[in-house]
Amino acid sequence: MRPNILFAFADDWGRYASAYRNQPGENKIHELIKTPNFDKIANEGALFLNANVPAPSCTPCRSSILSGKYFWQTGMGAILRGARWDEAIPTYPLMVEESGYHIGYTYKVWSPGLSINAPYGGARTSYQSHGSRFNNFSEEVSKRPSGQSVEQAKNELIEETRQNFQSFLDSRPADKPFCYWWGPTNTHRTWQQGSGKEIWGLDPDNLTNRMPDFLPDVPEIREDFNDYLGECQAVDAGLGAIIEQLEQTGEIDNTIIVVSGDHGIPGFPRAKCNLYNLGTEVALAIRWPGHISEGRIISDFVNLMDLAPTFLDIAEVEKPSDMVANSLIPLLESSNSGRVEETRDFVVTGRERHGLAREGYLPYPSRAIRTDDFLYIYNFAPDRWPIGDPKGLEDDDAIPPSAEDILESYDTIFQDIDKGPTKVWMIYNRGEKQVKPLYELAFGKRPLEELYDLRVDPDYMSNVAEQSEYQIKKNEMKTRLMSILENENDPRVTESPSRFDLPPFAGPVPEEWTEESNRESKRLT
Repeated sequence: MRPNILFAFADDWGRYASAYRNQPGENKIHELIKTPNFDKIANEGALFLNANVPAPSCTPCRSSILSGKYFWQTGMGAILRGARWDEAIPTYPLMVEESGYHIGYTYKVWSPGLSINAPYGGARTSYQSHGSRFNNFSEEVSKRPSGQSVEQAKNELIEETRQNFQSFLDSRPADKPFCYWWGPTNTHRTWQQGSGKEIWGLDPDNLTNRMPDFLPDVPEIREDFNDYLGECQAVDAGLGAIIEQLEQTGEIDNTIIVVSGDHGIPGFPRAKCNLYNLGTEVALAIRWPGHISEGRIISDFVNLMDLAPTFLDIAEVEKPSDMVANSLIPLLESSNSGRVEETRDFVVTGRERHGLAREGYLPYPSRAIRTDDFLYIYNFAPDRWPIGDPKGLEDDDAIPPSAEDILESYDTIFQDIDKGPTKVWMIYNRGEKQVKPLYELAFGKRPLEELYDLRVDPDYMSNVAEQSEYQIKKNEMKTRLMSILENENDPRVTESPSRFDLPPFAGPVPEEWTEESNRESKRLT
């Protein structure tokens, strides 16, 4: 029988796993987190050091993964709000199903909330009859009944994941391999304030002097980050339940297990919705006995859209001729560590519209190319606000809305940064001398070109695009990026104006889009 395929893909989970703690160039935050189940997959297979998402926004990222295309090649799947799937675009789950696989998913796959109109979604392939409380992990544990311990409440949610997965296994015909997608969303906001310490025993004070330089090192932000790390540990606990079920059913050694997430941390500057490392870098570990040697560390640059042709190869299904991503099978079956394929020395990422953050619902179009030592970003519309309209806060003396309004209203300032304590703190303290430059980095307008020398500036604080000594490198990276965009028919370089600046991608938008946004806002508040 062909191998089973298990894809564990957590919403808004960046590169936070203890398997990375001893890797060169990684930050010290990994010393604080414990993810034994992710580490097991990495130790018994391969750990990827340079895995990146195609876009730091869930729908375009997932559109790329499903189709094996760059997000701009997926029609209305290239945006978040108002996304619609083009049924003419093949997707790997339906292709492997047609070849004889039993497919299914639990929690989130393609669109915000449960997938209803999605290429791999809907009631036919959904397995969560045992609940979806795991997606609000810290909130559910925090409101546990009187007399129930924290550990009992945690185990109850982990058991939900186990039972949902088991219901999928029970539905599988005995003669079919399976293809399963586990998509927890608890690492998306909202997590319960103080839950990192209460539920997981993580001390926010341990984050002192560990966070990126663009984040103010203050108690409120450390606690917010700490609570997020707790949710990362919850994802790992759920992964452990799935691994245990595979072991109990005797399926684990005939299953390729892929574990990753769809961009970086939400609610923090220069992370989700941004093309900086904190937005696009993700954890990736793959276990496949008999094909991947144990304990391998792979430094090749990987775009997660490469998973689509990889899964097709595993299922012995021929990939479509217009699928531009490249299978990871040569990397996985090599005996080498480090850089396996010399041509994988870069990755291209990009973004268009995430929410409805700017007047006219215009996107903030950017593309980036990342190598070992440099990050180059081209902002096609530097006159626009990158994180959303400030709605008066471009005036330093303007009084911001109440914290409650920022946290509760969808139609809020800087909408492309998710709501949370960090966003509120930075807005309220933006006038302080030490905070002001960090606030500008986070929320202010950006130049046409950005270039960061990661060898000396790992937190991409200093844009050197206009410095004379970097002009050769800047032009080299720009030329390489634009050549790829043109070859892959990116509307940003092949059309004028780009379709992404016109309806239906931009405004005026249908009323149901804003209604959908408001419903989603209430769900996440």
